[in-house]
Amino acid sequence: MRKRAPYCLTALCLLAFAISIFLSGCAIDADAYAPETDTPTAEPAKIDAEDAVRAYWTENQLTQAWGADQVVEHLFFHPVIAYPEYTFTTVSENRAEGLDRWMLTADEYKKILQSVYDNGYILVNMCDVWSEQTDENGTAHMVRNTLMLPEGKKPLIFSFDDVNYYEYMLQEGFTYKLILGEDGDLWSWGIDPVTGEEVVSQELDAVTILDKFVREHPDFSLNGAKGCLSLTGYEGILGYRTQNDIDIAQDDPARPAFDETRAQEIAAVTPIVARLKDTGWTFGCHTWGHINLTSRSTESIQKDVTRWLEEVGSLVGETDILFYPYGARPDGGNDVSQTGDQFRWLQSQGFRVFASVGIESYSKIKTDISAVICDRLHPDGSTLRSGKALEIYSKFYDAREIIDLNVRPDLGVTW
Repeated sequence: MRKRAPYCLTALCLLAFAISIFLSGCAIDADAYAPETDTPTAEPAKIDAEDAVRAYWTENQLTQAWGADQVVEHLFFHPVIAYPEYTFTTVSENRAEGLDRWMLTADEYKKILQSVYDNGYILVNMCDVWSEQTDENGTAHMVRNTLMLPEGKKPLIFSFDDVNYYEYMLQEGFTYKLILGEDGDLWSWGIDPVTGEEVVSQELDAVTILDKFVREHPDFSLNGAKGCLSLTGYEGILGYRTQNDIDIAQDDPARPAFDETRAQEIAAVTPIVARLKDTGWTFGCHTWGHINLTSRSTESIQKDVTRWLEEVGSLVGETDILFYPYGARPDGGNDVSQTGDQFRWLQSQGFRVFASVGIESYSKIKTDISAVICDRLHPDGSTLRSGKALEIYSKFYDAREIIDLNVRPDLGVTW
């Protein structure tokens, strides 16, 4: 007689068989049962949109040589009016005429960007246009560099005066300051003058508008170039009140609080400066107090520029570019046919490129000193309304398509 298997063994066999049938129809995720570890998960690298701008043109695409005898055009702008409807209906008649004369609205500025882009211009770094060389006799002199460009493109310098966000601007429809967003990009911050609400935008400020436009049109920039920011210092820089108050004595009870506030402003603007430099912006001197170099004494010029170097140059770094306030040249207004004592002192402080304002993108390399003098064209209300300027600026844009007469004062046009 065959002996039966013990009951417990039979049960075990049946259980094993059932498990095998179950497993044959199911997939086991081994990772689901893996023991937990403390190994950190790598986060994806943050993509900087500006990388595409910097890398857009490759060296083998830069086949057009723009020589020393060819003009590099130069346009300069003041801060743009963010809220023109408010500005031109709220400020005094005299102020409205002044703002109309020297400023563009944000929308006019955007149209100019589109037009110069459509006309084949490409932004170049002002610092790349000229350089200083030393000859075999040890004498330093400036030279115009040959620029290598993409075929069919024409070089264009942008500069921006008074990017300081002066107190008066805060009440007249401009943005208040530049800030860094959580995305790492630059944004403008301000208060809507009508609603009183805070506004963070990239559509209301000349710097952020250009940044955005170049990201959308990376072929508009050579090697990531944007523009040169021409700064004064008497109300700080970039919307931050970094200026010193020399009228507060070191032993004044108010001094510690002032120094603490100033240090906070300097700390706040430092990453803004760094981001600007990293994204194709450079800096130039516009004097500390926006002084008229034609009418000032040598002593007052030296005092002012020394203060700029201490309070602004220490924050933005060395620059060899001086933008004349009001376009006013030193030494009685003549730096073309002479090299006066004031010019020589300014050059001794490290400046090599001296920029004024004119009706063409003129430049001249001086032969008796290592320096360049140049003029810049100025898109603004005065030239947008001018029949004579209509032709001069036609290579860049048609002023009749740019000016917004619906928001500007009724001051007429001559075209």
